[in-house]
Amino acid sequence: MLTSNNKIFHRKKIITLFFLLSFLFLFLLGRLIYLMVWRADHYAELATALHERERSIKAARGRILDRNGTVLADNKTVCTISVIYNQMEDREQVIQVLCKELDLSEEYVRKRVEKYSSMERIKSNVEKAVGDKIREYDLPGVKVDEDYKRYYPYGELASKVLGFTGGDNQGIIGLEVVYEEYLKGEPGQILTVTDAKGIEVDEAGERRKEPVAGNDLYISLDRNIQTYATQLAKQAMATKEAEGVSIIVMNPKDGEVYAMVNVPEFDLNNPYEIPDWYADAMELDVTTLSAEAKQDALNRVWRNGCINDTYEPGSTFKIITAAAGLEEGVVAPNHNFSCPGYIVVDDRKIRCHKVGGHGAEDFVHATMNSCNPVFITVGLRLGVDNYYKYFEQFGLKTKTGIDLPGEAGTIMHKKEDMGNVELATVSFGQSFQITPMQLLTTASSIVNGGNRITPHFGVQTVDEAGNIQKFNYPVTEGIVSEETSATMRSILEMVVSEGGGINGKVEGFRVGGKTATSQTLPRGTGRYIASFVGFAPADDPQVIAIAIINHPKGVYYGGQIAAPIVRQLFENILPYLGIKEYNQYE
Repeated sequence: MLTSNNKIFHRKKIITLFFLLSFLFLFLLGRLIYLMVWRADHYAELATALHERERSIKAARGRILDRNGTVLADNKTVCTISVIYNQMEDREQVIQVLCKELDLSEEYVRKRVEKYSSMERIKSNVEKAVGDKIREYDLPGVKVDEDYKRYYPYGELASKVLGFTGGDNQGIIGLEVVYEEYLKGEPGQILTVTDAKGIEVDEAGERRKEPVAGNDLYISLDRNIQTYATQLAKQAMATKEAEGVSIIVMNPKDGEVYAMVNVPEFDLNNPYEIPDWYADAMELDVTTLSAEAKQDALNRVWRNGCINDTYEPGSTFKIITAAAGLEEGVVAPNHNFSCPGYIVVDDRKIRCHKVGGHGAEDFVHATMNSCNPVFITVGLRLGVDNYYKYFEQFGLKTKTGIDLPGEAGTIMHKKEDMGNVELATVSFGQSFQITPMQLLTTASSIVNGGNRITPHFGVQTVDEAGNIQKFNYPVTEGIVSEETSATMRSILEMVVSEGGGINGKVEGFRVGGKTATSQTLPRGTGRYIASFVGFAPADDPQVIAIAIINHPKGVYYGGQIAAPIVRQLFENILPYLGIKEYNQYE
């Protein structure tokens, strides 16, 4: 028989349990109302997603056009072939058709066709004609979606500048990767409704989100100038049996690059194939290369020597030494010197390229003669501190900022490690390294009135609606005075008209410039780099160019083999650019 205490105890337990159950019921009811009312849209989207299959639609990548509107990089319509496991009715037939039309192995296709997944991609970048033929089979479960593949109408032209895209249409090197955010566009989607087994419901149709095309990129490169410069480079490479030839053509006033050539180049439409010229030069059997070795070879093929590689510039660097000496006041055009054919610096005897020496000469004629002892003297007069000051003032300690990836910096002695001998060799362009683009940019800044410009290709982008976005680039004014700039223009014009750069002379035009012949390391191997920097008109430069011939055979002097390249280039492009001939009687 229960006592009153036990009755009270049980009653309390029942009441407590009642309230707990009531609280739990109210909590669950509140939660249910919350999910059904406030979160209804969210879970409706999730439920829909379970019954929707998503396929991406590639956006058309923006084109790349030259300064005249010529298309250099375009899009080609291709197809992506995919299969949906649950929708295929005859997998053997699908395997046979795809193997035949896509030229794929049965093992490869079968592995993907028999893989249980919502969608399996078989092959991308399929020619549209092939995709259309597969579509005609009307095979359930086989999807043929159209997308885009990058196409380069001119093949190898400016390959190391334009760059290329990968299988996903994303930029890999060159301008394609630098301007990726403008070119790529926004992909679209195709949404189809499926049942619980993953089979598309025909009555439900498709929902599409249309892609947004990328912006067109207009660049400063001129296809006609690039084409002609490439022809000259190939001709020089063949006749001199050189390892490579580089040419850059630029506007020295604003830094717009009209041409950048690095031969040999590669086919932009087949960038992952190792060119025969590289395989032959390196004695490679491409069929036996490992994936790592092949990628290393391709990285070398893709290198843009104008910005990625450094070299000893030799006598073209005397432009910088002369400008620093004139600006600092340690030398003047009428200062007299005597060259016995050598100069002794500390315990080192450094020879002039003319063994017997140039004898008595003023600074103008020393520049015309490219006399090493005179430029060493100017460098020593400047001293290490001042030379470093101008090295930095001219922008040589920083990169040019060109809109291409992988730009190399100048390799220079540390200030504390530079003695008289190091200063002497730097003064005439040896014992340090610089990129061709850096040298041309600095030379431009010296002859354009003293403004350090930023070399560039990008001019503007234009979207589908015609909206234009122009690019601006920094300019540093006053790296040398206008007086020093004018003096340098005059001296360098005499180098071409009467001095060592006479093979760069263009009839009817005033041209300035400087030659160089530098020996590559290690010394004594008989390997040289011949180069020439030229600009026109000499009194008001509107175009500047550099030609570099790497390791020519036979005659290797810059004045004899590099200067004629720039001369031929100018003979054609000066009238093309609308630069008038010089009339001495006006």
